[in-house]
Amino acid sequence: MTAATTRPYRTTAFEEPNGNWPATTKITVRVPEAARMLGISRSRIYELITSGDIETLKLGRATLVPIASLHALIERLRREQLG
Repeated sequence: MTAATTRPYRTTAFEEPNGNWPATTKITVRVPEAARMLGISRSRIYELITSGDIETLKLGRATLVPIASLHALIERLRREQLG
């Protein structure tokens, strides 16, 4: 039997076709890394979080920023500036 036929759950968009998780795929980052990714200051990231422009998740004491939230912010900004 293959791994795909023995799994009790469906694969997600983040899994590779063979059912393994890629070692380099991150779905969240901490606030300082999010700031570096966008090329802005930590203070500005916190302003965007407070205004609701960037989503965060709390896991214990860690504040995590979903990568999808950063992509959504960039897409919103692009639409606003182009249209």
